[in-house]
Amino acid sequence: MSALVSAKSMLGALGRGLSTLNGWFGRGLKELMPKGLYARALLIIIVPMVILQSVVAFVFMERHWNTVTRRLSAAVVQDISALIDVYKSYPQDKDRVQLRRIAQTRLGLVVDFLPPNDMPAPGPKPFFSLLDQTLSLQLSRQIGRPFWIDTVGRSNTVEIRIKLEDTVMRIYAQRSAAYASNSQIFIFWMLGTSSILLIVAVLFLRNQIRPILHLADAAENFGKGRDAPNFRPRGAREVRRAAQAFMEMKERVERSLEQRTTMLAGVSHDLRTILTRFKLELALLGDAPEAEGMRKDVDEMSGMLEDYLAFARGDGGEQATLTDMAQALEELASDAERHGHPVRVAFEGDPMVTVRPASFKRCLANLVSNAARHADTIAITGFRDDRWLTVTVDDDGPGIPLQLREEVFKPFLRLDDARNQDEGGSGLGLAIARDIARAHGGDITLADSPLGGLRAAVRVPV
Repeated sequence: MSALVSAKSMLGALGRGLSTLNGWFGRGLKELMPKGLYARALLIIIVPMVILQSVVAFVFMERHWNTVTRRLSAAVVQDISALIDVYKSYPQDKDRVQLRRIAQTRLGLVVDFLPPNDMPAPGPKPFFSLLDQTLSLQLSRQIGRPFWIDTVGRSNTVEIRIKLEDTVMRIYAQRSAAYASNSQIFIFWMLGTSSILLIVAVLFLRNQIRPILHLADAAENFGKGRDAPNFRPRGAREVRRAAQAFMEMKERVERSLEQRTTMLAGVSHDLRTILTRFKLELALLGDAPEAEGMRKDVDEMSGMLEDYLAFARGDGGEQATLTDMAQALEELASDAERHGHPVRVAFEGDPMVTVRPASFKRCLANLVSNAARHADTIAITGFRDDRWLTVTVDDDGPGIPLQLREEVFKPFLRLDDARNQDEGGSGLGLAIARDIARAHGGDITLADSPLGGLRAAVRVPV
């Protein structure tokens, strides 16, 4: 029983080890894989092609090239063996004239005879020489005498020396007669045609990927509140379908925003008419004490109406343009200083950013006015890198509790503890600011400020 339990624990440990190894291998492979669609599609094309060519080349080399080379080498060695038999069987041909003639005219070999001691020492053989291996094997198998070969010295011929009883026979054979030397042409043709096909595939694939990139750019621009006037469905049927769906979605969103704006414009007109009648009636009352409070209520109602309309409208009709953010921050600081609030401004990086200038300035102005309402010192800092524009507004006010920093972005919400409700305001400032930031593809976050109060950070893509 204990042995069974021990075996189960060992199998469990082995399974966990294999699972861990598989996880490491999967994560490593995921890190090595390219992230872009273009690179992955190229990999899908290239890898099967390389594997197929490798298999074809291996099969060709193993089944054809090696076999042909072995047979050619065996045929040359058979001819040499026949010449050795002729040499032994006809000693009356002392000058070996007939043997040389037969070898050259019938077999294509050049034969001569050297002194018995003219046998070089064996030299180093090329490591990857198929001809040396097959020729040596055939000479050992068919002739069985000491031999020496040189397949490197001359490019077109192979020199073979065989030691006989009273002489050394030297034979020069054509390399092409013993070696399938034109087999590399197959490899060159295969690689050449594959390279051409790969270039065509790359060009075709790039044209197929481009519409997807255009669709991604159009969606990104729409998310940032920018237009893509030259965008239209292109490419394959599936890509065109996705592009058409995006355009229909974009039209529905824009139509919904336009309907909302139109409705709010009508509501604004009706409410402003009623407020105007109130103001006229209050003006007829003169300077009566009870009229002063009503005037304040009407003014507050007018401000709340304007804030609500701005929040609901979202400044959707404004076009994004290249804006100098450093100058925009300086203008915000000047506006705050005219109302008696000292402001420090700093900007780092390229100040030219594509945003909706009036809308984005309203976003920052809401943050600055919110800080000015509750703090004495304000610092505005801008930073732009290759991807993001970040603007922070720091103050030394009472701040906002951590658990309420997301709640304050809800419309009409005003805090009782941290922010004084008697200071006025409709509770839409932060909601409008975040709505504008998200319309630019970014967001607003709240954190603790180095000045001791609240830090509002606006981060939008550039």
